[in-house]
Amino acid sequence: MTDPFQLTEDQLAIQEAARRFTADAITPHAAEWDEKHVFPKDTIKTAAELGFAAIYVSEENGGIGLGRLEAALIMEAMAYGCPSTSAFISIHNMASWMIDRFGSAELQAKYLPRLVGMDWMASYCLTEPGSGSDAAALKTTAVRDGAEWVINGTKQFISGAGENDLYLTMVRTGEDGPKGISCLAIEKDMPGVSFGAPERKLGWHSQPTASLILEDVRVPAENLVGAEGQGFSIAMQGLDGGRLNIGACSLGGAQRCLDEALRYTKERRQFGKAIADFQNTQFTLADMATELEAARALLYLAAAKVTAGAPDKTRFAAMAKRLASDSGIAIADRALQLHGGYGYLQDYPVERFWRDLRVHSILEGTNQIMRLIVGRDLLKE
Repeated sequence: MTDPFQLTEDQLAIQEAARRFTADAITPHAAEWDEKHVFPKDTIKTAAELGFAAIYVSEENGGIGLGRLEAALIMEAMAYGCPSTSAFISIHNMASWMIDRFGSAELQAKYLPRLVGMDWMASYCLTEPGSGSDAAALKTTAVRDGAEWVINGTKQFISGAGENDLYLTMVRTGEDGPKGISCLAIEKDMPGVSFGAPERKLGWHSQPTASLILEDVRVPAENLVGAEGQGFSIAMQGLDGGRLNIGACSLGGAQRCLDEALRYTKERRQFGKAIADFQNTQFTLADMATELEAARALLYLAAAKVTAGAPDKTRFAAMAKRLASDSGIAIADRALQLHGGYGYLQDYPVERFWRDLRVHSILEGTNQIMRLIVGRDLLKE
């Protein structure tokens, strides 16, 4: 951004490319993906041809080397068509970036050529059945045995589980707490890797979610991402960007809901005139638009801070994710209400967005944890 209020020409071009891709390849099909639980692999791989699978992977490793604001613009644009599909691509980007940023040269050469083009798809694996918000309490173990790590444990709510090829997995290699956690790259076909049944979810139907089960899985020592004991730090740094992207997906979904509400209220007539002509409707639309723009401004600022490595980047990423996801849920809910009974039908897209956006206040750290991060950081000053 040249100033706090204007995107650069390059950023506008990136945004427009993502919007065109969404209009052509995502929006016309998203309702069917949702209804039939279709995982649109071909569409996702087409996104990779535009560089959207390696947005902030370095150009040296085949990525397009953009910043977090550019990534947010892309995710926001794609979420206008389907928040679920956009979020899946975000998670793949997070995993690819972790290898690019922290992996050895050998590990980068081993995996990034396949991840950049989405010949392989990657998952981020932190949450466990017994450790969600208390992520540092994870129990999955990795015990060193010669030139290998032997892994045992279960990861829960993993996007792409069973379909993806690579799993960036946080495991316990040492003491209790965050300092005993490391990150390992685990391949789908390694002996001992299996998956739970697909989860039956309220939304996010265009991507599979299941548990990752690890039973005496032998992983080469060279698949350690970063240093031993660095895994929790890597996971948290990944989440700074992941939270921005999920917030951006909320913005894109909320913008779609606002646009649908504007269109519907202009067309729907009651008491002899369009319901958009009633002051109550206008007040609701005004609040929706105001909250959306406020959340967008904060998220773009937070993205610039994460790209710059600002000291308060984690706080701002948490603030932006909290505001954008809460606002997205509220805007979707009011858009559905403005549609009346029709909003509750699958014939209209707002019910799908209402379902898809609801989870954004839970994943990538619940919004209660976002408040905790912000509060603790404020009290340090």
